[in-house]
Amino acid sequence: MTRYSFIIPVKEINEYVRESIPAILSLGRNDFEILIYPDEIASDIWPKTRQIASGSVGPAQKRNLAIRDAKGEILVFIDDDAYPKNNFLEILGKDFASDDIVAVGGPAMTPKESKFWQKVSGATFLSSLSGGFPERYRPVGKKKFVADWPSVNLSIRKKIFDELGGFGGDYWPGEDTKLGFDLLMKKNISILYDPELVVYHHRREGLGKHVKQISAYGLHRGFFAKRYSKTSFNWRYFMPSLFVLFIIFGGTLAYSSKLFLNLYILGWIIYFVALLNAFYDIWKHEKNILVTLAASYYIFLTHIFYGVRFIQGFLFTRELKSKLR
Repeated sequence: MTRYSFIIPVKEINEYVRESIPAILSLGRNDFEILIYPDEIASDIWPKTRQIASGSVGPAQKRNLAIRDAKGEILVFIDDDAYPKNNFLEILGKDFASDDIVAVGGPAMTPKESKFWQKVSGATFLSSLSGGFPERYRPVGKKKFVADWPSVNLSIRKKIFDELGGFGGDYWPGEDTKLGFDLLMKKNISILYDPELVVYHHRREGLGKHVKQISAYGLHRGFFAKRYSKTSFNWRYFMPSLFVLFIIFGGTLAYSSKLFLNLYILGWIIYFVALLNAFYDIWKHEKNILVTLAASYYIFLTHIFYGVRFIQGFLFTRELKSKLR
């Protein structure tokens, strides 16, 4: 009997997929299948795995095809550059043992075998100062219910996913935020966060790719804070933008009087202390001084680029159409 269907959207079969599929197969169970949605079918063949050509559409549309194709009662959404921990299905089975649980998400951790700059990108999100939600990137605390969870590690009952019409809209990133919003507003259901339900997720390598990803997140979250305020109007999402405004207007006002200059200096001192705290948080988990130092630099740039794009999405974007990358 097939209970779980792993759903992997991808533009084309790549080396990450060739790493991910064997990792899923090594779970060593007979109650799951793997559905891969590339634009076009490749020659690769794996057990328990079906490739289904989707054409050139976005990840949300590819995932929605699982409503038609999946045999499992639970859809396990995972990115092409991620793979589950070896106890993944055991943990997931315990979570879904209760009929009251409809959707479950867990952390997406940076693999130990990642390259240096991938580790730096991943480490950037390990502190509350940088990512706002460190539980998305490492196990934190106990189980709890949340309204929003990334689709890199998100599972949902197929019946409910079908009733919602799948991932609504053409958003990417952000299709998962829209799903969480629909779950809450249409079904009055939240997502269970389980810190033990771990997948390993390769990060972007290099500052340019990191900044591009963060900028996309900022634009979409700013738009969602306006459009889907029930789940996205959260003060933590606004903080990078406030920091950007502080730099611009605080720096301008600092020239006008000694009082504003002192307040501006005080603001930078507070930020530096917060950055030191983030440094400590990252060091506790990474135990690598070079990764921690580089991540501290990444945090500052993350705040700038995310903050600017959030303002764009919140104030100036009337309708958002995601671009395939």
